[in-house]
Amino acid sequence: MLKKVFFLSFIILLNFAFIKAQSTAPVPAKSILTQAYAASDTSGKNIFLIFHASWCSWCKRLEKAMTSDELKPIFEKYFVITHLDIMERGEKVALLENPGGKEFMEKMGGAKSGLPFYVTLTGKGQKIIDSNVGNGNSNIGYPGSSEEIEAFGNILKTSAQKMTGDELKAILEYLTQNAPKS
Repeated sequence: MLKKVFFLSFIILLNFAFIKAQSTAPVPAKSILTQAYAASDTSGKNIFLIFHASWCSWCKRLEKAMTSDELKPIFEKYFVITHLDIMERGEKVALLENPGGKEFMEKMGGAKSGLPFYVTLTGKGQKIIDSNVGNGNSNIGYPGSSEEIEAFGNILKTSAQKMTGDELKAILEYLTQNAPKS
């Protein structure tokens, strides 16, 4: 009887570990994008897709700006904000990286871009514009310089054409006030 209890306990623990392992696996990029396309179709908003990594300080800085009390309502008004985790290192690849994310970034023109790389898409997955708009058509990443902030403003004008001048001004002023110190 003791052997049966031990065996059943072992099977239950093994099943729990298997379920736990499955629930912590990163969601494939295709699934995340499918959800974003559906949300975009329902809301009429374009998608602001950000490719980022846990180690990327510029990614964190962009996230902080976009989720700040001042800017979050503006971004959420015009975009379905979506993230794909790529370029992780070591054990974080299996824990965080969205399978297929790097390939989608390459498809969107970001093969040689650093992070954060971002692209705006329609609800049908058509690319509107990406962050490769800096000097020499390079990725602006986090918009920290005046040229990058201006380029970021142009991305927003192209992707969220109903954004008001005051809303755009608020974003650009926030970025200017929070620009990295030289």
